[in-house]
Order: sequence, then structure tokens, then C-alpha cells
Amino acid sequence: MARGKLRIYLGAAPGVGKTYAMLSEAHRRIERGTDCVVAFVEHHDRPRTEVMLHGLEQVPRKELEYRGTTFTEMDVDAVLARRPQVALVDELAHTNIPGSRNAKRWQDVEELLEAGINVVSTVNIQHLESLGDLVESITGVRQKETVPDEVVRRADQIELVDMSPEALRRRMAHGNIYKPDKIDAALSNYFRPGNLTALRELALLWVADRVDEYLQQYRGEHGVSKIWGSRERIVVGLTGGPEGRTLIRRAARLAEKGAGGEVLAVYIARSDGLTSASPKELAVQRTLVEDLGGTFHHVVGDDIPTALLDFARGVNATQIVLGASRRRSWQYMFGPGVSAIVARESGPDLDVHIVTHDEVAKGRGLPIARGARLGRARIIWGWLIGVLGPLLLAFVLTHIDTGPDLTSDVLLFLALTVGAALLGGLLPALASATAGSLLLNWFFTPPVHTWTIADPENIVAIAVFFAVGVSVASVVDLAARRTHQAARLRAEAEILSFLAGSVLRGETSLEALLERVRETFSMDSVALMERESDVAPWTVTASVGGTRPMTRPEDADVDMPVGDHMTLALSGRVLPAEDRRVLAAFAAQAAVVLDRQRLQHQADQAKELAEGNRIRTALLAAVSHDLRTPLAAIKAAVTSLRSDDVDWSEEDQAELLAGIEEGADRLDHLVGNLLDMSRVQTGTVAPLIREIDLDEVVPMALGGIPDPEETVELDIPETLPMVAVDPGLLERSVANIVENAVKYSPPGEPVLVSASAIADRVEIRVVDRGPGVPDEAKARIFEPFQRYGDAPRGAGVGLGLAVARGFAETMGGTLAAEDTPGGGLTMVLSLPSAAGRPPVSADASATTMT
Repeated sequence: MARGKLRIYLGAAPGVGKTYAMLSEAHRRIERGTDCVVAFVEHHDRPRTEVMLHGLEQVPRKELEYRGTTFTEMDVDAVLARRPQVALVDELAHTNIPGSRNAKRWQDVEELLEAGINVVSTVNIQHLESLGDLVESITGVRQKETVPDEVVRRADQIELVDMSPEALRRRMAHGNIYKPDKIDAALSNYFRPGNLTALRELALLWVADRVDEYLQQYRGEHGVSKIWGSRERIVVGLTGGPEGRTLIRRAARLAEKGAGGEVLAVYIARSDGLTSASPKELAVQRTLVEDLGGTFHHVVGDDIPTALLDFARGVNATQIVLGASRRRSWQYMFGPGVSAIVARESGPDLDVHIVTHDEVAKGRGLPIARGARLGRARIIWGWLIGVLGPLLLAFVLTHIDTGPDLTSDVLLFLALTVGAALLGGLLPALASATAGSLLLNWFFTPPVHTWTIADPENIVAIAVFFAVGVSVASVVDLAARRTHQAARLRAEAEILSFLAGSVLRGETSLEALLERVRETFSMDSVALMERESDVAPWTVTASVGGTRPMTRPEDADVDMPVGDHMTLALSGRVLPAEDRRVLAAFAAQAAVVLDRQRLQHQADQAKELAEGNRIRTALLAAVSHDLRTPLAAIKAAVTSLRSDDVDWSEEDQAELLAGIEEGADRLDHLVGNLLDMSRVQTGTVAPLIREIDLDEVVPMALGGIPDPEETVELDIPETLPMVAVDPGLLERSVANIVENAVKYSPPGEPVLVSASAIADRVEIRVVDRGPGVPDEAKARIFEPFQRYGDAPRGAGVGLGLAVARGFAETMGGTLAAEDTPGGGLTMVLSLPSAAGRPPVSADASATTMT
């Protein structure tokens, strides 16, 4: 059973006329013959609203007793038993009385929709769950009754009911909303002009967002390629620090200001593991950006500014949002910082926003506490202190007349060695200990300026000094290695967690997985290759990125075998051995995704076979009845003419011959549609596209219509652009559409065939005033062997519209059904215009028609 359609009247504020608009729509539908009932409408003693209920069937409400008082709620069972086409349900966010079937009215509406009943409902903007805090900050009133945004977003139609604050306050003052004793309090509190203006803006912005979604859907369905608006793509650079949440929210606000803005949060990790990120904070930030509709990316790159800019340009970003540096003032001596470098290197195509936050200039912590291997800057400083430090210290001590004794000299040199170890690790510390030992022996141990030591205690002091320096350096180096290993394991755990999550979520996009591999390992291109046997050539199953194609594993910088005849190839740089463990997990997941895709393809093929069997069964039924009916009429007429028992008059003979001709024409039409449908199903229609005017094709399509001058009205402007179509296929499509419209149009109501140009398309609209088709049946009428309503048997096999849509799609067009205002059905045939196409000679046109 098809799910019902939901239409919502969204009010900018209470009293703007949502319920009145809903009831007006109900009266219009009843006038068109729609079965419409009032499931629940609350008029709140408003006389104008109460009058609108007259003439509408109301389903009795269900009475419930709660705390000694009787309340009435919508009777869901009664509505389901009545089973109308349309049910009116007021106040979608209403909370039901305890003991009701569902806690919320929107849950009642979901049941009606699942039962195939169309629902028209109302809700105010302040009742949307996501806007609760904002509405409270504006009006000072916390809305206790809310409805999830997703419920309203899923509505098939959302209509904004709006009114200026001044007009709404006048309605309030005239007593059209509240009783007189409540008017003054309402006008001075909730209904203040500022509150109403803010609520109105919220409603307009929320509906505008939905309109943009519908516009993108329309552009996709109609193949509109011309740009109708700009799209902002904003990259947020994260460090894993607490300021990330502020940056994500700021980027989301920037994205909301543009049409279809997109937020991409990216964390750049060095190739030797995570360097400064808190896994818990990164997980929180990932959840936040996904809740705001953005995406999270994990990219590997040793040069963070370059990697960030490469990522931004790779995704065609327009803006980058970065946080102000957390460095302290003295830390700028190590470099200008990521934000400054990105702003300097971004160029004119990228706007860089540097956002302040609470963590500015609070420091990033000691490098060794961040759990990473020693960086290049630290190693350089370690060597400077380890080599130049002892020389400078010896120079200073030798020029002091009353310098310290040997013990103090040893401690000073030891401090330099420890400093070199803390910064540069083992090798700078060894260099510092060696240089310090030699300098102590030459300048400060008697006899000076010789390599001999007279006092044994001095020998012990120098030996202890060297041992302590080497020990400290070893401990620092071991700690750096351990923290590096922990960081790598943490990074691997995060990546493996992502892979496990993708398996659980059932993600089947092989290209998306390969793109994730490319981002994670900072590669130029990634390809999945396979071959049938050990001697068969390699074939590329899927690939992403890169300009240099890889056709075999030997072309790649890294390849990871998956089984005997499959491998994952990466190009860009050589990976360290420890990264291959994670790469193996990616490769295994890629093989699983590929198998899943192939199984899905096989399932689709099985579905197509089942559909083919259904069509063959329907074809047999059509042959057994619809084709035999005209044959029986022809056979009866021929037998009558050949009979010697009856002397037929000329009028009788002419009538019998006309019946034979009519039956033969019907047979020819039915067989033609069957052949056309078989060619559409098998994909053997080969259109020959050329430029042509519609007024050359459409009149020819009316040749088979009885009395076209009386039954069809043409409105084809001569100023229309030419269309790029196959004239024969277009003629057959238009003929089938018009024939269907004439069949259902009432006597005396001609079918209107008009055409107009929209963007880079030309639309042919065939309008009839027949009974129309409900929304849930519009898709079904284009299926083969489907006839809607009480179409008489023998009038066709239900292939006309299916053939018309198949031919339209073959030519790059579309065919859709819409309601005719005032009743009836409108078929919209959208075709590509020939603007910009090279002219084609007329004799080149040929069709594949039978």
C-alpha cells in the first residue's frame, strides 16, 4: 500500500490563519470530488474558523478521562475505519492526553500516512524542536509541545502562512484570535512587534531552506545545467583542541548565509601519528559537524598548511575557517604558525577566516607531553645546545677571574647535556657529553691545557658527568619512541574504528572508500585492480584521483595484495612499513565492498528478470483478450459479408467494412505499441537526433486522432527554439499522450496542447479536463500494461504512456504527470532545446519506427 501524502501549513505565529487556510483547502478539494473529512480541528471559539467547519464531515472524537476531567482527542481507529482520501488534523505538535494511543499527535498522523491516507495538518514555527531554545530567548516562553524537525521536513508540501506583525496585532485587537479579557496581556507580552518580526524571520529562513532543497531536486529531475545560485563550501581546520567546537559552529553559520552551503571539517595528522589531538575531543567534534549537516575528514600530511590548502583546493572550497593560534608569545620564535601561513599562501581564490576563541595564547603544552616523536625543530635546537652550548659555556667560564670550582663547572656542563637530551634526544646529548668532557679536561682539570688529569677525583667527576648525560639522553629517546608508538596505535585504532563502522552501516560505495584511503595516506591516486588468473592482464575495477593512470601494480608506489587475484595500488609516495598494517585493513574492506556491489548488481538483474516475467505474463493476458477482441469483430464482419443467407444492403456492407477497417487499425496500433515497448525494454531504440521545430512534428502526431479540429486545441508559438530530438520518436510520443488525453476528456472539452521554453528545455503540456489521477497513482500509469480507473477493456493494453515515456527518455527528455488546476490531468513532456548545437541537414533524419 502506498504511503499517504502529508501537507503542512506552517504558521509564522499563532493566529496567522493556518487552520482557516487548511479548511479552505478542504472545501476546494470537496468541490473537486475528493473524499475529505475532519479528523481533528480546534477552532478555539474563533467565529470565522468555526464557520469554515460547516459542510465538512467530522469524525467523532474519542473521550478520555484524566484526573477527574473528560478530554477529547482524535480517534485514530475511527479515522482508519472511515478511510477517507484526505484527513484534516490540526495542531501537529499537540501532546495527547495520557492513556491515548500515542504520546504525540504527529505519531497519530504517521499511522494515518502509513495506512495510505493523505493528511493536511498545521504547525507553528515555534513548535519545531530545533528552534525551541531560540524561540525561548526571543519570546521568554518555553514551548512544551514540540515536533521533531524531521517530521515536518518529510512533508510532501509545506506552505507558509504568514502575516505582517501590524496586521496580526490588528486581528488580535479586533478579537479575531483571543477573547477580549486576554487581548491586552497578549499584545504586551508574546505578541509584541519585535517578537512577531523575529518569529516571522525564523519561519521565512526555515521555509527558504526547504525551497532550496526542492529547487535542487527539480534541477536534477529536469536536467537543468545552468547555474541558478552560488554554493559556499567551507573547510574548517581542526587541531583536536577544545576550540574546534567554536570553529565548527562559526563555519555552520557562514554556510547558512549562502544557498546550499557545505561544511567540511578536516584534521591533519602527521605521517608519524597523531601529534596533538585528543581522541575524545575529536570524536565530539566529528559528531557535532555531522549533526550540523557537514562531513569530517582525516588527512595525513607532514606540512600541515600545505596539506590543508591542498585539501581545500581539492574539494573546490571557497572559504577556510581557522582558529587564532594557541601559542604563547615566545613560541612564535619557532615560526609564524599555521594560520598565518595558510592566510599567506591561500591566494585570491580562498577566503581565510581566523576566529578568536577562549584558548587563544594559552599555550599548546610541552612538545613531549603531546605524545609524538621529536620534530625537526627540536632536533635542530638539541644539536645547537649540544655542540655550541659547551663551547660558549667554556668561553664564558674561562674569562671569569674568580669562576666556580670544578664541581660547579661539571654541573653547568651537565645542565647543557640534559637540555640537549630533552630537546634533541640521544645523539645531541652524546655530542654534548663528549664535548663537555673534553672541555672540562682541557680547561678546568689540573694540569690545564693538557689531556692528563692529576687528581683521581676529577676523573670520577668527569666519568659520572658523561654517564649521567648518556643515561638522561637514553631515557628521553626511549620515552619519545614509546609515545610515538602509542600515537600511531591510536591513529590506527581510529581508522579501524571507521572501517568497522562502515561495515555496520552497510556502506557500499567503493569510490568513497578509495577516496578515504587517498585522504588518509595523502596519496595522489588509488586504484583497485583484479585479474582472472595468474597470467591474465590486470583490469582497474575502480580508481580515484591522479592524472597518471595505473594499469598494473608495477606502476604504483605501494600495492597491497588482497587474495590471489586482487590488489590495492597507491601512487604518490612510498609508505613506511608500519602503515601497511592499516592499509591491509582498507584493502580487505575494499574487497568486501566490491563483492557487495556485485551481489547488488546480480540482485538488480534478478529483479529485471522478474519484471520481464511479469511483462510477459501481462503480454499473454493482453494477447488473450485485448488482441482477440478486434480479431473477433473482424472475423464476425467477414463471415457476415461472405454469408449467402442474407442479402446485405449497401449501407450494411459499408458498415461491416468500416468495422473491419476499424478493427484492423486497432490491431495495428496495439501491435505497434507492443513492438515499441519491447524495444524500449531491451534498449534497442537508437534515436537519430536532429534539430527541428515543434510545429513541424506536433500537427503530424494528431493524424490518428478522431476529429482533431474539434477534440484538440493547439498552442505552439513560432518563436520557440528548436529542439534536438528524433522526429519519429517525438511524433509517436506526442500521439500516444494526446490519444490518452482525448480518451479521458469529457465531451465538448477539447484537449489543449501547448508549448513553452524554460531555461535550456522546451516543454510540451497536454492538458485534459478528465477525472484526473491521484498522486499515489501518477507513477503507476507509466508502467507497462497499466490502465487507471474504469478504462474499458479493449480500449488498449495500457502501453501508450509507457512507450511515450520510454521514447522521451531515449531522446534525453522526461515525461511527468501533474494535476490540472480546476480538475484533470496535465502531461508535461520536457525536451532539450537545440541552442548551441551544430545544424544537421534534413535528409540525415531517420527513425527506427516500425
